[in-house]
Amino acid sequence: MDHDMAAALAPPSRRRALRLTAAGILTAGAVPLTAHRATARSDDVCTGGYDAEFERDLAEADARVAPEDDRALFPEALAPRGRYTLPLRRDFRVSARYGIRGDWLAGHHTGIDLAVPRGTPVYAVGAGVVVLARRSGAYGNAVTVRMRDGHYAVYAHLSAIRVQQGDAIGAGTRVGSSGATGRATGPHLHLEIRVRRGYGSDVDPVRYLARRGVQLL
Repeated sequence: MDHDMAAALAPPSRRRALRLTAAGILTAGAVPLTAHRATARSDDVCTGGYDAEFERDLAEADARVAPEDDRALFPEALAPRGRYTLPLRRDFRVSARYGIRGDWLAGHHTGIDLAVPRGTPVYAVGAGVVVLARRSGAYGNAVTVRMRDGHYAVYAHLSAIRVQQGDAIGAGTRVGSSGATGRATGPHLHLEIRVRRGYGSDVDPVRYLARRGVQLL
């Protein structure tokens, strides 16, 4: 893992944690953002960690959509390399930062929780192939995308799913709507970025996107 835990655990500023930058087009081809006031509670978070059911379903699904098939699935116009964008286009609250310590099997929170009202559209941060799109375990309704750089993005606790397994999607494709399915105390998006498919290979989503020209916080 490419963790720099000291940096990963550093809390964002209060101002940046309570608002979403509406900076227009953040990356080449990214969709402009519109700023709105979110009405989510600060306790809208995940209450689960490692879930054997989800990991089993993900492993089985990933095997059916083999990485060697990715190139054939991607028309360059649909999924250009290097294009990344934000998962939400409205204001949100960071209800649980990446890396906070807890009783998770990994020892820390493996994603970032972005609290927004139920039904808020959720978008793919990068181009990739949908390897799992279903309800499974503690993650509830979840979409997992194997991105073109080999990382996996997990969008969890959705109220609705808008893509199917095997879909080749571009950055900014709507994958579903925020919710509180699975183990969650309230509506939010749990965004998790993994270096590999398996649990525990997570990296900080904020730093991952920042390195690709997208400021989440």
